[in-house]
Amino acid sequence: MKILLIYPQFPDTFWSFKHAIKFVGKKASNPPLGLITIAAMLPADWQVRLIDTNIEPLSDDAISSADLVFISAMDVQRASVRQITRKCKHLGARMVAGGPLFTGEYEDFPEVDHFVLNEGEITFPQFLADWQAGKARRVYHTSEYADITQSPLPRYDLLDLSAYDSMSLQFTRGCPYNCDFCNVTALLGHQPRLKNANQIIAELDAIYQLGWRRNIFFVDDNFIGNKRALKDEILPAIIHWRQGKTGCLFITEASVNLADDETLMDLMAEAGFINIFVGIETPDESALQECNKKQNSQRDLLASVHKMQAHGFQVMAGFIVGFDSDTESIFDRQFNFIQESGIIAAMVGLLQAPFGTALYDRLKREGRILKEMSGDNADGTTNIVPVMDPLILKTRYLDLLARLNDYPNFYARLEHFLDHYQPRKHPVTLQWAEIQAFLRSIVWIGMAAKGKREYWHLFIRTLRKYPAKFPVAITLTIYGYHFREIIEINRKARLVKTQTPVPTLIYSRNPQKSESAP
Repeated sequence: MKILLIYPQFPDTFWSFKHAIKFVGKKASNPPLGLITIAAMLPADWQVRLIDTNIEPLSDDAISSADLVFISAMDVQRASVRQITRKCKHLGARMVAGGPLFTGEYEDFPEVDHFVLNEGEITFPQFLADWQAGKARRVYHTSEYADITQSPLPRYDLLDLSAYDSMSLQFTRGCPYNCDFCNVTALLGHQPRLKNANQIIAELDAIYQLGWRRNIFFVDDNFIGNKRALKDEILPAIIHWRQGKTGCLFITEASVNLADDETLMDLMAEAGFINIFVGIETPDESALQECNKKQNSQRDLLASVHKMQAHGFQVMAGFIVGFDSDTESIFDRQFNFIQESGIIAAMVGLLQAPFGTALYDRLKREGRILKEMSGDNADGTTNIVPVMDPLILKTRYLDLLARLNDYPNFYARLEHFLDHYQPRKHPVTLQWAEIQAFLRSIVWIGMAAKGKREYWHLFIRTLRKYPAKFPVAITLTIYGYHFREIIEINRKARLVKTQTPVPTLIYSRNPQKSESAP
């Protein structure tokens, strides 16, 4: 059998970092971990090829020469998926699809022959056995959760490592919390399921032996869902593994209560974790209660962020506006919080309701679901009818993004971050990509028509005051470049796009009395 794995394109988004990774000469941020995990489940004598359309074109010949075409995607890749599935159908390819997009919307893709939904460790072997027996069904799904200690070592050898800015691996699935807007628990459950230390070390070995020395992203939705296993098993194993090695520092996602555990933060910092994404969402206590974000409620969120920064973590965070309880004051409150926190990668989005969440179910009962969500957290769209006037919400939201990322505010926030940040020392290998990025930052940012004064002020201030933090400072100026490019692209798209009037809502807490009005 000849198998073709296809990964669809990501559009220009906050998290694509497309305009940042060009500074280091890369084409994509992260590889398709799901597809290379599925590849490891295929018979050893089958021929397997991966085409990540973010780094190389998809040719007709590649499709036509395959016996089976596998495709996996997230919601934000929907437009690319439609193009690819139609092309494959036109060429007569037999398609098998899985991943979060198809798990929620498989009925919307009639071109696909077989759907392998939910967790592939369960459903893919079922499909494979039926395919080999000549009786493959169209849809495979399960309500069970996989034992990921049985998950295979991903086929990292299928990747063009030179094209990616970071590698990916997974330690856990599931999250112990129940935020009403998050579909992680709908897909993966509340009970965190863990790989063991031997699996993690085997994956790290595979990546390192292929020559990888850049960052590695633990893609867990909440890395600290089981703190005891981290402290007793996983982090000590990673600390031991890193002895005598250079590079391979780590990025992950965690809940903000990481700041409550000094021991865990120290172990993670020693193990090489440098970037942590947390879901702050909002500084407004009413909104936190509304969305059931209990882990953030009744705490000093600003102090928590600064505590993590002082332990050597660059804190990235998600923020949301458009909760039912939000008033117009939320935009200034979000701006002030983000500025004071020193969070550079602050992803601010309008509230969206993913299918399968408690929020979606509630708003559907109230007649407030408009459409499928885009999957892009910061494109200025929402799939719900908000309580706040939609025009005010969107206008003030766009203004908030512009304020956060204009040159004076962005660089002031960056300087504030450097004042709180206490990086750990880790052995690293200076690569040509980093030298290129530094030189390009001088040309593309330091010599640009706008922002060069702020760039050079930061440049000189950091060298004088925090020379050890200089590489981080330059990296974060490049992040700012990316954010401003995304804002400008979205602004231009809005200028040329035909706008459909958004219905406002005459809203009552009684869903029977809610109604839409033009």
